[in-house]
Amino acid sequence: MALTNETIKDRLIAKFGDQLSHFEEPYGLLTFEAPKESNLKVLQFLFDDEELRFQFLTDLTAVHYPDQAGRELAVVYHLHNLTDNIRLRFKVFTAVAQPDVFTATQLYSSANWMERETYDFFGINFVGHPNLKRILNVDEMEYFPLRKEFPLEDQTRIDKDDAMFGRGSIK
Repeated sequence: MALTNETIKDRLIAKFGDQLSHFEEPYGLLTFEAPKESNLKVLQFLFDDEELRFQFLTDLTAVHYPDQAGRELAVVYHLHNLTDNIRLRFKVFTAVAQPDVFTATQLYSSANWMERETYDFFGINFVGHPNLKRILNVDEMEYFPLRKEFPLEDQTRIDKDDAMFGRGSIK
């Protein structure tokens, strides 16, 4: 019997009950949320379950939602069951004031570099990571560039002509 999104959802709810929420299927991709304290339990279940077998971490990243108080940062996991060729998206949210999420490096070795990149750009502290340090930006950088805390352009610049960027009119 082929593995379906409905089967995956049913098994997750049977195991975790109402801890999991926001089940959706955008473009057919099963997506759901869990409390950040449960991320390893959910990932371990998805990995170990004989029917689910989500044993490949395709991607791990973050998203900054500055308007969601207490849930400003989301860690997003994309998992793949290679046997049944089915994917899912799993999210956990954390406050920007305490961006701690447990590391998945013991379960997925590929999480090592992905978590370092996510730390480097979003400031997520992956608790238990074996070598959590900047990977692409300089060590001296004191901010996290993909957080939406800064304007996209320097509003004080006088050396740019908006008309050259398709804004305003050319005189």
